[in-house]
Amino acid sequence: MAREEKAIFTVLCLISDENGNILVEDRKDPKWPGVSLPGGHVEPCESFTQAAIREVWEETGLTMEDSRLCGVKQFQRNEHTRYVVFLYKATKYSGTLHSSDEGEVFWIKRNELHKYLVVEDFEEHLQVFENDEINEFYYEQKDGNWNVKLF
Repeated sequence: MAREEKAIFTVLCLISDENGNILVEDRKDPKWPGVSLPGGHVEPCESFTQAAIREVWEETGLTMEDSRLCGVKQFQRNEHTRYVVFLYKATKYSGTLHSSDEGEVFWIKRNELHKYLVVEDFEEHLQVFENDEINEFYYEQKDGNWNVKLF
């Protein structure tokens, strides 16, 4: 059994403010539609933290000033490739909010999130972001089904 595998690295970022708002993005991607959080792929030779800051800036116009790694999401894409999402959160930022080609970005009250169509697994992401006792979101494939495990 090989001990090495290919990996695809991405980031996803939760930005919140002192008024109970979170920054969301209404995605334009038909493969993963709905409201989500800003994020994207890590570029070669880029640190995960640099990728999180860059992706947020590209998609929102904001620069995270206190980005903190708070968890990871992962799943096996196929027998040779693992998909890894590093989850970051921030409460301090600067810049002027603007949308991008990825989708429209806007602030919403955290307690009003249920009013929006969110991407498939958004609630599980939030559990990792908001609960210090959970730091891993893992999709396990068993008997042809994908099961979410939170650790």
